[in-house]
Amino acid sequence: MSRAFDLLVRNAGTVFTADGPEGTPARQMLAPIHGGAVGIVDAHVAWVGPESDLPAGSVAPSTKIVDAGGGLVAPGFVDSHTHLVWAGDRSGEFALRCSGADYLSIARAGGGIASTVRAVRSASDETLIALALPRLQRLLAQGVTAEVKSGYGLDAETELRMLRVIDVLGTRQPIRLLRTFLWLHAMPPGTIDRQGFLAQGRQILREVARAGLARFADAFVEEGAFSQDEARPFLEEARALGLGLKLHVDQLHAGGGAEFAASLGALSADHLEHTGPDGILALSRARVTAVLTPTATLVLRLQRYAPGRALVDAGVPVAVATNCNPGSAPTENLALAMSLACLQNGLTPSEALLGVTRRGGEALGDGSLGKLRVGGPADLVVLGAPDVDHLVAHVGQSHVQVVVRAGRIVLRSDTGTHC
Repeated sequence: MSRAFDLLVRNAGTVFTADGPEGTPARQMLAPIHGGAVGIVDAHVAWVGPESDLPAGSVAPSTKIVDAGGGLVAPGFVDSHTHLVWAGDRSGEFALRCSGADYLSIARAGGGIASTVRAVRSASDETLIALALPRLQRLLAQGVTAEVKSGYGLDAETELRMLRVIDVLGTRQPIRLLRTFLWLHAMPPGTIDRQGFLAQGRQILREVARAGLARFADAFVEEGAFSQDEARPFLEEARALGLGLKLHVDQLHAGGGAEFAASLGALSADHLEHTGPDGILALSRARVTAVLTPTATLVLRLQRYAPGRALVDAGVPVAVATNCNPGSAPTENLALAMSLACLQNGLTPSEALLGVTRRGGEALGDGSLGKLRVGGPADLVVLGAPDVDHLVAHVGQSHVQVVVRAGRIVLRSDTGTHC
């Protein structure tokens, strides 16, 4: 070793690097190292392997030590689908759903996305930031790097403002935030010129790309939202401008959304409750990552969950996300999403862990996220669980004890706050 570690995570029962061979079973892709350790220099992984093989001279008096206590060490978790910047309160919709109301009936009555749009438009930037920071603290306690969408402004000023707010939030706390421009989320309240709204979105898209305000573009392709014909010009232009594509599809109805995402070469197709065999085959052939959001399926009281087992068996990369938002998934609990992905989507615990690590990074087009490899980012979580089965079987419980982001300890569970 030419230089001692700045930080050493040791005494792990198992280190999962999630850097195993593609196309192998999930457990093999997680690449477990029993009795493992991770050495960090600056913001990068400098060494990973069995602790018994630590290089001579790698530990100095200046090296900080994190004792994993015989638990698990995994790459930093990746929440690849969130809407965590919002204002207003839609808890009344939860009560309506408990009484039998569905997503579309609430939206038609002026609730849903339109309700949040009105609240976000009237909120200041500092209000949006102040409301989002506690949500980010709860995500940090889950060990997360997050993708964050706009889509609650639906006019030029507020959408651009939301993207800039997300950028500011990235500087005020440790979680790395990746921005998505979601113009085609819903028709804004009071707007009757549908074609004008679509055209305006493409104009704003060019400004977003020119200013580097987002890495991705998204569209909600669904009954009551936007058709494939309406979304295609926006998404094709976004792709031409260098933005990755992420789509909300097949959530409420079977509409060929998975096939649509595959035809566009999207990075991910998200939700997928009503995706059938043709859509699964299209995603597999196009190598589009499927993002499961089972917390939304639960809250919306939908009758079917996305076919996670069939997706995995067909060779589709499958990620798991919270879909954190004010209405259909009001939670930052990624651990709950992992448990539901096993109980309701048919994943194994190992596949669920892969879904919030390596597959989450793939859903964001970043092969360095969700892996521990020499030279890669030093983002990891220490988990107080003896094995992966326990991690997921303790339903909805986060076992995160320590979060390391860019080589720095940013959270310890004994304090519950970031460092």
